[in-house]
Amino acid sequence: MTRRLIQLFAGLFLYGLSIALIVRADLGLDPWDVLNQGVFERFAKPAGISFGLVVNLIGMAVLLLWIPLRQKPGIGTFANVLVIGTVANFGLDWIPSDLGLPLRAGLLIAGIVLNGVASGAYIGAGLGPGPRDGLMTGIVARTGWPVKWVRTAIELTVIAVGWLLGGSVGLGTVLYALTIGPLVHVFLPLFTIRR
Repeated sequence: MTRRLIQLFAGLFLYGLSIALIVRADLGLDPWDVLNQGVFERFAKPAGISFGLVVNLIGMAVLLLWIPLRQKPGIGTFANVLVIGTVANFGLDWIPSDLGLPLRAGLLIAGIVLNGVASGAYIGAGLGPGPRDGLMTGIVARTGWPVKWVRTAIELTVIAVGWLLGGSVGLGTVLYALTIGPLVHVFLPLFTIRR
């Protein structure tokens, strides 16, 4: 259990850091961060609420969608909601925002790879899915629809809503969409802890 907890929190820490890297790259965000940024720009920033807090609040809101799906959270689910956005805030404070294109491209690539590693680590700990993953698995369990269609529909919906609210869609969004599946496919087996 100790190893699982350490791996969970290390994965969540790295996931939050990966968000900060991708945001600072300013070349397009992953789907959920398009939504997070759109909500931040439209509602939170004018109210003085940080980007990281928006990440955490949207995670909590997604957890509410679990209720009709009868999903059961674990310690990893609640840790996900509390840790990722908090670490993203620290990363955004630490990483400069006025970088040239080559450095921003490097941040984007590093952020996407780190996101794959972090996903493998926190999911592999086996202490509960993140809010967004649980939403997908809950919909699949209740409807019987294929995972690929449910996941795609969720991702396209959050991109569209986020973009309409002012979130950043670009090359990074496409690159993330094309590479995150294969990256998690590589890293998840490496970090999965057998019970």
